[in-house]
Amino acid sequence: MQFCKERILNAAQLKRLSEHKYSCTSASILDACLQPWWCWLVSKTPLWLAPNLITILGLIVNIVTTLILVWYSPDARQDPPRWACALCALGVFVYQSLDAIDGKQARRTGSQSPLGELFDHGCDSISTIFIALGACIAVKLGEYPTWMFFQCFCAMTLFYCAHWQAYVTGTLKLGRIDVTEAQYSIIIIQLLSATLGADFWATQLPTINISLNLAANYLVVVFTLYLIAGYLRVILKGGVGKNGSTVAGTSILSPVIPFSLVVVPAFIIFQKSESHVYENHPALYIIAFGMVAAKVTNRLVVAHMTKSEMEYYDWSLLGPAMLFLNQYFNNAIPEYYVLWLCTIWVCVDLVRYCGQICLEICDHLKIQLFRIPYPPPPQQAKPSTTQTDRNASSESDPSDSEDAAPLLNNNTIS
Repeated sequence: MQFCKERILNAAQLKRLSEHKYSCTSASILDACLQPWWCWLVSKTPLWLAPNLITILGLIVNIVTTLILVWYSPDARQDPPRWACALCALGVFVYQSLDAIDGKQARRTGSQSPLGELFDHGCDSISTIFIALGACIAVKLGEYPTWMFFQCFCAMTLFYCAHWQAYVTGTLKLGRIDVTEAQYSIIIIQLLSATLGADFWATQLPTINISLNLAANYLVVVFTLYLIAGYLRVILKGGVGKNGSTVAGTSILSPVIPFSLVVVPAFIIFQKSESHVYENHPALYIIAFGMVAAKVTNRLVVAHMTKSEMEYYDWSLLGPAMLFLNQYFNNAIPEYYVLWLCTIWVCVDLVRYCGQICLEICDHLKIQLFRIPYPPPPQQAKPSTTQTDRNASSESDPSDSEDAAPLLNNNTIS
């Protein structure tokens, strides 16, 4: 574990990171349709605007619009205002669009680097939580708390499995229906809630006699499990390392443990809570554990890019430990207050980790996180129209359209 002023990355890891080349394949249906929109949008983007700044602006918009929804329906059982759902749909659209052009902007300005890939993945690991949570609130899935828990953690697991597969095979592989399709599905859900009201999802379907929101949840969960199974099949075939190991030469199953240390305690604490802390405060609970999952996912991405072994324990796990120990001592402190303390701790720890690792990489590569040289080199001033550069701010060859691959790091799984 690393904390305080200790460096997170050593010299060997930084060297391997600077040599890292992004590899991704995709056959997404929507990406091809959206290319004209993305190319037009990046052509209107000022040359002085750094790619990482574009990414984080989109993330901020997404978080703020979702938090507005959370404010009006923190338990996901109340009717959120229709305008809040529409605003949340806009937030996802803005985030997706900005995240789709940051790689194009990097090529356009000659500022691509491994940091861009890592920064995008980090932002997406956080966005995953808020997009999934916003969708649950829009359909009032809080009426079925266990399914809401399963839905949100399925999204986190899917995102983690995608990067686990990349850690094993060295290549991120996306299918015909994947991240972009999931994002636009969420936008449609939010717009339906904005147009017809959240009560629309309580409509009972004839014959099967279940509510529309529960039926939609079943479909999403089944499809998510199908995608996760696909990732696991690829992982279990073996990796590119020695004797079928990961890119770091470690066991292909090693990433299971860090993520299990997030999911398993989350479920146990939820089930054992005498005050029903999750049922009463599902949004806060999911954000708290989602931040821990985001931290673990970030560490997996770093392990992949630096070809390093992934450590099992992390300082962010102290947050869930607070809740666990408080339950062990018969709730010496009201669980709601401990949940808030846990949320604050994990958020601060995530920001600290991301900030420190970005500064270390910037220092090593002699670049700035949110600034680029201006004006850009003339030969790189024209935006690329290939799909690979959509988000591949770390790629070195702008003409490489390898399967027209859009990066997952700019598309949140939900």
